Amino acid sequence: MSDPKSQPPMICNCQRTMEIDGARLATALGQTNPLPVHTELCRSGIASFEAAVSAGGTIHVACTQEAPLFREIAGEAAAGDVSLTFTNIRENAGWCEKPSAALPKIAALLAEAAHPAEPARSLTLNSGGMCLVYGAGEIALDVARRLEGRLQVTVLMTDPGDAIPPSVAEMAIARGRIKCASGHLGAFDVVVDGYAPALPSSRAQFDFAMARNGAHSRCDLILDLSGGTALFSSASRRDGYVAADPADAAAVARAMFEISDMVGEFEKPIYVDYDAGICAHARSAKVGCRNCLDHCPLGAITPAGDNVAIDAAICGGCGNCAAVCPTGAASYAYPRREDILARAAIMLETFAKAGGKMPVILLHDEAHGRRMIDAMARFGRGLPANVLPLALNSTLQAGHEILASLLALGAAQVAILVPTEHPEELAAMTGQLELADTFLSALGVAMPRLHMIRESDPFVIDDLLHELPSHAAVAASRFTFSRSKREAARTALTKLNAAAPSPQQVIPLPAGAPYGRIAINADGCTLCLACVGACPTGALADNPDRPEVRFTESACVQCGICRATCPERVIALEPRYDFTSAALTPVTLHGEEPFHCVSCGKAFGTKATIERVMDRLKSHSMFPNEAQLAIIQMCDTCRVVAVAERSSDPYRGNERPRVRTTEDYLAEAAADRTNAAEGDRPKAKKPEDFLG
Repeated sequence: MSDPKSQPPMICNCQRTMEIDGARLATALGQTNPLPVHTELCRSGIASFEAAVSAGGTIHVACTQEAPLFREIAGEAAAGDVSLTFTNIRENAGWCEKPSAALPKIAALLAEAAHPAEPARSLTLNSGGMCLVYGAGEIALDVARRLEGRLQVTVLMTDPGDAIPPSVAEMAIARGRIKCASGHLGAFDVVVDGYAPALPSSRAQFDFAMARNGAHSRCDLILDLSGGTALFSSASRRDGYVAADPADAAAVARAMFEISDMVGEFEKPIYVDYDAGICAHARSAKVGCRNCLDHCPLGAITPAGDNVAIDAAICGGCGNCAAVCPTGAASYAYPRREDILARAAIMLETFAKAGGKMPVILLHDEAHGRRMIDAMARFGRGLPANVLPLALNSTLQAGHEILASLLALGAAQVAILVPTEHPEELAAMTGQLELADTFLSALGVAMPRLHMIRESDPFVIDDLLHELPSHAAVAASRFTFSRSKREAARTALTKLNAAAPSPQQVIPLPAGAPYGRIAINADGCTLCLACVGACPTGALADNPDRPEVRFTESACVQCGICRATCPERVIALEPRYDFTSAALTPVTLHGEEPFHCVSCGKAFGTKATIERVMDRLKSHSMFPNEAQLAIIQMCDTCRVVAVAERSSDPYRGNERPRVRTTEDYLAEAAADRTNAAEGDRPKAKKPEDFLG
């Protein structure tokens, strides 16, 4: 929905380095009047911006390079309620090999920027500046001296080496090696082996007190100059932990500069929302899904009984957990799936209306991806005119449901520009691409449609994007974006199937896919319903009127908890995807006739099970006759009554005496009074009289 206070976008061709037709651009954006195209909005045309600020409302500037200048001018004017937004149409579109063909993409970028995304929640991290400098000798000591005054520094030296004891004890100094570390910015815990504080009598060299292992310490920050293995996996994304090679003076200087600013309160986005109610991790200690645990590079996710716990303070926002979660229990919130797809839909629709053909969505982040795009625009051919860049916090959050949705919305292809620093973290993305490709291949779609680009050379990326195959879009649909991951996937896959060259009803999928059905070997199933109680998604259910196991395929995530729980081991998984409505309808996998109690007629158990038990117990000494066998054919209530009433009950005692009541005592008192009136003495009571 457009903002009623929003002004028309302010366009600049950056000193005529871009070809922009204001009239055509206005038409593509649904504007009535042609858009003025400035040549130097940030310089000679600044008066136009000042006039827009005076008018107030939302001002959208098609320039990001000079955003600081525009914000400063708007702040100085302080006229009314002004909101500024910015879009990069230069590196993203205008600076390209064919500038005249860039207008549809420029229109798409401007339209997409107007979408109001739902903000993510945040948490506050507090750092008091207590910093542990960890390294060897004089280097660690020198860095600590420079940081003292900005931070509260403690030095832990792996090897004192040639370090000279200071004449003034400005900081705590000790020797030791960190055995393990945990925590985050403002709350680190370290365990040190060989811990020994420096003696104040150290003269020409450091002397230390008696060393001990397992010493614990807490700090807000860690500056690691040890040059060894990082204390944390994916250490560059652990807030509050900074590591640098002690032999690289420039790296040490950058590390000092970075960590010296980590004091105070910091707002950190909560990248992932978690719904424990639909988590398929485990039930009753039977583990099913471990996807998020296996793909979290920072260890921010840990088991928590039947569910998992996500530590938002540690989470680095890679998005792997959201991509591989089969139920959507872990969902990315920065941005949300619905906002990603809404932005993409706006881009694709505007691009098509402006005359664009065969659009390619390029998913990129604002770190690695932004640098690559800028370099291509400045030194290479720039992005092709049909490649629409869509910025995410992390491209690794894109699961198969997002990829399928982008194709269903009208993207001819999707390219994902992934970071290159940690290739081991790409396993989740690789798996999601393979799953999506399985669907597309089965539907007869010309391949390839999905491309993961793992390159740090902008010229290589430039060539890859310009050499993409020419494919028309499979579909161009518009649909409601569900917050449910599985509903989003089903909607997109249904749209693709309807428009595909070879529509399918059922597609077999590889092992580990989050879709499929189960099969039950009826010969071995006793209908104990343990699988029903264990199913975390409600795919399995019972029938309150009959002994049955019912199954809804669309809800099954192939977690395998039912198979692990089944005491008879008669359940098998079959990964597949059913496009038909049958997947949404509960079906009976196994059922039997109920057995009715021979005493009260109540249904209990199954007929086959009771008959099987009776057949086996006929020859048992405890069931010598039909009367004893009849007990097996009774419900639990009738069985207790029958056993209690029979003389063979081993717990049966002597018959209990009748309980005396008030009426008994009153009758006896009346008899006594009658006897007294007749002159007879009352008879003495005997013990047996009181026993009835």
